[in-house]
Amino acid sequence: MSQILQEVLAANKQYQAEFGDKGSLALPPARAFAILTCMDARLDPAKYAGLSEGDAHVIRNAGGRASDDAIRSLVISYKLLGTKEFFVIHHTDCGMLLFTDDIMRDLLASSLETATVDENGWHDVGQGPGSAEARNIAFLTFKNLEQSVIDDVQRIRQHPLVPATIPVYGYIYDVKSGQLLEVPAATQIGQAK
Repeated sequence: MSQILQEVLAANKQYQAEFGDKGSLALPPARAFAILTCMDARLDPAKYAGLSEGDAHVIRNAGGRASDDAIRSLVISYKLLGTKEFFVIHHTDCGMLLFTDDIMRDLLASSLETATVDENGWHDVGQGPGSAEARNIAFLTFKNLEQSVIDDVQRIRQHPLVPATIPVYGYIYDVKSGQLLEVPAATQIGQAK
């Protein structure tokens, strides 16, 4: 058993011992909102948004992007579980700014080992084999953080399965200060009608 697996299972035993009445939480989120944010380990939506278990839906992926799957989750969140507001929260110092879809596809075509990066860019250090399957994936990288928030709020706002009555807010989380910074153009686009 790996050290990490042992640590996770030990932490779960401690959590279970203090679980209390959380098993009686309702299925719908108590505060009726959803957050779409990045998977970055430095982000803790429960802390930066003041959440307790059962309060809100948190959807995470690389970059916090409004991918088809993220929108699928948002649609389920409002249609079946009653959320009434959405937040799109990207963050400073995001790794998605450090590569392009083509770079990722090239690295994966070379090998499936973890790549390295230095002042000259990304380098594959694996021996192969890789896979060309990555050409079928949109990794949803971006070059401008604020614009990525605007684009994702706009994609959600314009999606035919998202009602115009749901406001979609756009924010950037500052990893150096913990502050949520509004992207006014995104929030303007995301206004409920």
